[in-house]
Formats: sequence, structure tokens, C-alpha cells
Amino acid sequence: MAQQSSTLTTSLTSPGALNSAVSSPRTAAEARALYLKLFSGEMFKGFQNNAIARDLVMKRTLQNGRSLQFIYTGRTTAEYHTPGNAILGNTDGAPPVAEKTITCDDLLISSAFVYELDEVLSHYDLRSEISRKIGYALAEKYDRLIFRALTRGARAKSPVLKTNFQEPGGTQIRVGNTGTNASDAYNANHLITAFYDAAAALDEKGVSNDGRVAVLNPRQYYSLIQKVGDGGLINRDVQGAALQSGQGIIEIAGIKIFKSMNIPFFSNYGTKYGTASATNPGITDPSVESGDFVDVAMEDARNSVAGINNDYGQASNFANSCGLIFQREGAGVVEAMGPQVQVTSGDVSVIYQGDVILGRLAMGADYVNPAACVELYAGTATPPAQFGTVQTATNNAGYQ
Repeated sequence: MAQQSSTLTTSLTSPGALNSAVSSPRTAAEARALYLKLFSGEMFKGFQNNAIARDLVMKRTLQNGRSLQFIYTGRTTAEYHTPGNAILGNTDGAPPVAEKTITCDDLLISSAFVYELDEVLSHYDLRSEISRKIGYALAEKYDRLIFRALTRGARAKSPVLKTNFQEPGGTQIRVGNTGTNASDAYNANHLITAFYDAAAALDEKGVSNDGRVAVLNPRQYYSLIQKVGDGGLINRDVQGAALQSGQGIIEIAGIKIFKSMNIPFFSNYGTKYGTASATNPGITDPSVESGDFVDVAMEDARNSVAGINNDYGQASNFANSCGLIFQREGAGVVEAMGPQVQVTSGDVSVIYQGDVILGRLAMGADYVNPAACVELYAGTATPPAQFGTVQTATNNAGYQ
């Protein structure tokens, strides 16, 4: 008896398919349209930058006032006593005294409105993620203003302007030997030489060894990481995964090293991909497509801009800046209001059926002791010029 073959077909029920999807056969996107799209918080966290500047400089709380005063005391002299003469103080009136005032900028805010229905429908913690982003935005701004103030200090004279007295000002060090090669900023050997020059300059200007730090662009930092075993850069107790994660460098010439995307770097924040040339310190990488790089242009932050009462300069002031080395006395931060998060509630929430999440702070920053500030620059044979209010006097106003 011959066996007959038959083909059985079924009508498939697709619980993930949207009922409006009628194509036959359904595409993968149509068949799975209703399945949950899982949220990954790590996707956001991977892009965050660490806020580091607040703990590396002098921070003061401002209460019942609009500005904070820092007093400078210059050097005094020794002189021989003439027998019979009364001792009534040095004849030159030493030590000279000056002041530096840091004003609080206007209230800095970052906010978002969260609609209550969106929260109900959302499958992830919407408020905590938004709050975290607001905190990151404030911290990023905080760092950027401090680093700009330190750069300004590295170009400044001492505030002590008394006639016939010389007090040390800031320091500017060129990275590399060629005056116009901006790509020297990524050269580990040139960076190491600049570190030792900076340490010597700080020693010569009487700056304390305690609290000396450097902040570099990430690509500069990782360029140094690759100099394993050279110049004592690598902590021999930190190896393996810790070294690969970029935590292997401890110090150069007693200067602890940090990396940040918030330092002034050739008029930008971050690293610019592109065609490397003598004047463009871009990193040539054929695997990186246009638009894949972080290249945030610096905003105008002069004291003529609404809300800003200290002068942090404009982008053109940082056209050749490529790193900072400083001691904690280099800059000061005054806080009238530390970072805070506020959320509306009550009648406001009822009227708008949602809440405003607000982050706020009130701070101001400026250089304090120029002698404690060192700017690294490249791509020019001439040190970057001062900006903002320039100290002037008829006598020698200090040396750099």
C-alpha cells in the first residue's frame, strides 16, 4: 500500500506582532513590535566625565557677601642694624601686601520637566537618571571654569606691584622643541620634559611641593601610560587590569596626574579627530568616521556675558593651550550655594501633572597665586598672551 505524504501548515499566533502589521510574511521588526525594549542605564554612564577640579584648588564658602578677598604678602628683606638706631621696621616698608577678590557668578541651573504619565508608562527609573544627568552638567561646568581660571593665572603677573619689589608670576611651558608643531602635545617624551621643567619652575618660585597636580587631555594621558618603565611613570604595584584601565601613572617629578575632558585644549574641550598637521593636533584614524569624535567648542565666558562676573576668557584665548600643572593655591573657588537638586511638589505638580527637577549652584572661580599655575602650550613659538584684566604698574610688576 502506497504511503501518501502531506504537508501540515499552522496559523501562527504572534503575541509580539502589532495588529496593524499585515505584510505576509511579517518582517522581524513587525513580528516583535510589542516586545519590551529593555533600558540600559550603562549606555548613559559610559559617557560621563569625572569632576575633579573642586578638590584640587582652594574652596571657600561665601556667606553674607558678594565676593571673597584673598590677601597676598610679598617677600621681605634682611638688613644690618646700625648701632644706636632704633629698630622701627625695614626702611623699604616690606613686606608688600596686595589683594585678590573673587566674585560669585549668578545662579547656575540645569533643569528638566518630567510628565507624570510618562513616569507611569516608563519601565526605568526616569527621575534618578535625569537627576544624575543634571548633576553631571553642573559638575562639568564647574570644572571648566576652574581650569580656565588656572590658565589665566599661568599668564598673569603677581598682584604685588610695590615699587622695587619683584614677586613671581605664572609659568608657560612649550611642549616640544618645534615652535609650530601642535602635535607635539601628544608626544610622551616632550610631555615628560615639560613636567620636569614645570617642577623646576615651581621650585624656583617657592611654591610648596604639597598638592602639585597636572590635568591632561585623555590622549596625552594614555600616551604617557605607554611609556611603561620609563622615568618612573608606572607604579609597580599597579599592574594588569588596573594599568590597562588607565590608572597606572602615579606622578612625574612629584606631580600627580589626572585626565579630564574639561581642560582648555586648542580652543576646544575634548580630543579632535581629523587630519594631523603642524597646526591641527588631530589624531589621524581611518576607522573613525566623520561625526564620531568629541570636539566641543569652548563657549565665550568673559565677564561681559550675562550671568558671569569673573573673566574666564573666550575660545580664542586658548588656541594653543594643551595642559595644566598647578598647586592648590593656584586658584580659588567661592561657593555661595553648593550643588543642590530640587523637585517641585504639591499644587505645582497638580496643575502641571508633573514635576520640575532642578539642579543649581552659585560659585565663582579665579586664579589666586599665579606662581602656582603652569600652562602647557604647543603649536606656536610665542607664549599665549594674557587676557582679562591685566595688572599694570610703572615699575617691574613681577616676573614670569
